[in-house]
Amino acid sequence: VALDADTKLCVSYLIGPRTAEAAHQFMLDVAQRVKGRTQVTMDGLNVYVDAVEGAFGSRVDYAQLVKIYGQSDEGERRYSPPVCLGTERNTVQGCPDPAHVSTSFVERSNLTMRMSIRRFTRLTNAFSKKLENHWAAVALHFAHYNVVRIHSKLRITPAMAAGVTNRLWSLEELVTQTSN
Repeated sequence: VALDADTKLCVSYLIGPRTAEAAHQFMLDVAQRVKGRTQVTMDGLNVYVDAVEGAFGSRVDYAQLVKIYGQSDEGERRYSPPVCLGTERNTVQGCPDPAHVSTSFVERSNLTMRMSIRRFTRLTNAFSKKLENHWAAVALHFAHYNVVRIHSKLRITPAMAAGVTNRLWSLEELVTQTSN
């Protein structure tokens, strides 16, 4: 998921494995959708290093936020994630603003998606039986997120904040537009 930190607009998303090929495809799509110099923050997955440079060239300020994990004091639990002990910020390219090196917007978006789409709920039996249904559910989620759902801090939709649209869309309009 690629989000604009200021407007919270979902610029792009990709469903697939976290491979070098998928990273290149994703970063090329993001680079085509944004203008000017861009600041990018990724997690520590190294397949993005070449993908970001290949897509943006020299017009990017790129940093990695690498989380350092360890075991909790209570011992390992079956369904509990490991404890995050801290983070490491690494500049990969350009001059990223340290105050904006963050993955929290994407992590919050992932939580919103898990809470909004039943098939993403942890430990559920509501998984997608067909890949096409999975794609459709994610596409509908992000379309709704961008043009219908009012963001609590912005008090408007992300698409309105980004100047993509000047009005709030209804759910009926969204369904009508996406079915055409």
